[in-house]
Amino acid sequence: MFVIIGWVLMLACVFGVFIVHGGNIGVILRALPFEMTTIFGAAMGAFLANNQMPVIKSAMAGLGMCFKGSKYTKDRYMELLALLYDILQKARKEGLMSIEKDVEDPHSSPLFQKYPNVGHDHHVTEFITDYLRMMVSGNLNAHEIESLMDAEIDTHHAEAHAPVAALQRLAGGLPAFGIVAAVLGVVNTMGSVGQPPAVLGGMIGSALVGTFLGIFLAYGMAEPLAGLLEQKLDEAGKELVCIKTALLASMQGYAPQVAIEFGRKVLYSHVRPTFAELEGHVKKK
Repeated sequence: MFVIIGWVLMLACVFGVFIVHGGNIGVILRALPFEMTTIFGAAMGAFLANNQMPVIKSAMAGLGMCFKGSKYTKDRYMELLALLYDILQKARKEGLMSIEKDVEDPHSSPLFQKYPNVGHDHHVTEFITDYLRMMVSGNLNAHEIESLMDAEIDTHHAEAHAPVAALQRLAGGLPAFGIVAAVLGVVNTMGSVGQPPAVLGGMIGSALVGTFLGIFLAYGMAEPLAGLLEQKLDEAGKELVCIKTALLASMQGYAPQVAIEFGRKVLYSHVRPTFAELEGHVKKK
């Protein structure tokens, strides 16, 4: 929603002020289809040539995410921490082997089914069960598991941010393609040097629209979307850090209530439940 509001505000300020100052919007509208085809088409060609197919698909999916609200809310994190509490509490009371069935088949586990928002999330479920499986096996200590978790989170970060880097490169190239379109317009104008000044002026104005569009699309469209996508992906990474912190605290001997408090403290402040909120939610569940 805020993406659309931002774009509307930007368009209103840029073109509204241009018109109020006596600018002829007709020049821009006449040149727009040709200049846009040149700039956008060349940018898309470069984008396809510069990225592998998984990155292209992820970038397209990421653009869709930019127009949706974040799923990483306070309610989601309270569910996640309550799930971790239930698992760790069961392991503490009945032994680590008691959660083996939950780990091997989380989709049939009453614990995971109790919290559908996170229990049905494939990536979260896989991350939790993989490390619970290692805890059940007892072959790795907390430091070894922490090192492995850090490596996996780093891999996830690099993979998730590849589309962001691709969009940022696209934004960096758009002004250059705008200059290309403008240069071609000037070349076309020079080939019509015998035309009346009014005609030549219109042709030069159309050529300059290319430079304007390249800069406008780069810093008004592509760059903001890349920045927004990066923020959304950072939220996804923070969820994994929360799980990691809680599980490691449990491995180091802390009680489940204290372990999930460790996980709570690493969350961003605007989605972090208070101690009382989390405690009340866990007791209610």
